[in-house]
Amino acid sequence: MRVIAVGDLHANFPALWRILKAEGLADAALRPTEALRFGESRLVLLGDLVHPKTPADYERLTGLSPYDPKDPTHLRLAAGAQIRELFRLKAFQEGAEGHVTILLGNHDEAALKGEPILGNRHLKHLEFHPEHGGKPLPEALKAWFATFPRELNLHGVHFAHVGPVPWLQEYNALFYAQSEPKTWWFRTPDYVERMGFRFGVYGHVPMKEGILLKDRFALIDALDLGEYLEIHPESEPLKVEVRRLHG
Repeated sequence: MRVIAVGDLHANFPALWRILKAEGLADAALRPTEALRFGESRLVLLGDLVHPKTPADYERLTGLSPYDPKDPTHLRLAAGAQIRELFRLKAFQEGAEGHVTILLGNHDEAALKGEPILGNRHLKHLEFHPEHGGKPLPEALKAWFATFPRELNLHGVHFAHVGPVPWLQEYNALFYAQSEPKTWWFRTPDYVERMGFRFGVYGHVPMKEGILLKDRFALIDALDLGEYLEIHPESEPLKVEVRRLHG
C-alpha cells in the first residue's frame, strides 16, 4: 500500500489537485483513478480544509486585492469559492470507494460548530459567519465534516491533525489556551513511541522550511511549499519520502 499524505489544506485547492494528478490519484477531470479506487494507493488529508492562511492567500482565492476581512462582499466571495471546492472534494472522496481519509482539523471543527472565531489580530476567518456578513457553511458540508475521524492508524503508522495523544485531538478551550499543540514535537517527541505507534504523521504546525522528517514522526504542514509525503505503511523498514510539486 502506498499512502499520499497531504498536510493542512487551508483552501489551497489548486495545489491539492495538482498533487493528486501528479501522483496518479486524479484524472484530468479530477475524478478518482483506478489506482485510488482499487486501493493500490490511498490518500490521507490531515485536515484544516478551510480558511486560507494569509491575506495574500485570500486574494489568490477570491481574485480581490486587497482582501478585506471586514467587507461582507469579500467574505461571501471567500466562502463561495471554498464551498464550491469543498463540494468537488466531497464528490472525489465519495468516488474513491473508501480510499480517501480526511481527518478533522481544528479549523474544520470551528467552521462546523460556528465557534470559536479563529485568526489573529491581523486576520480573522469570518467568511462562514453570517452574523459578520459571511455565508454559512451549507448543511450538506457540515454533515460531511461531522464524519471526519480525528485519527487513522495504518499498520502502526498514525495520522492525526495535531499529534499522537488524545488530548491533542480535542479542540476545546484548553487546546487553544495552551502551547502544547504547537510544541509537543520538540518538548515530548516520545509521545509517538509511548502511544505504541511505529511512526506518526501530523500537521497543524507550519513548516516554513519544508516537511520535518524525524525518526519516529513527520510534521507535514508545508503545502504552501508544494511538499507532501509518500509513505508505505506495510514496508519494513518503513519507507517514507518527502515529495514536492515542481514548477
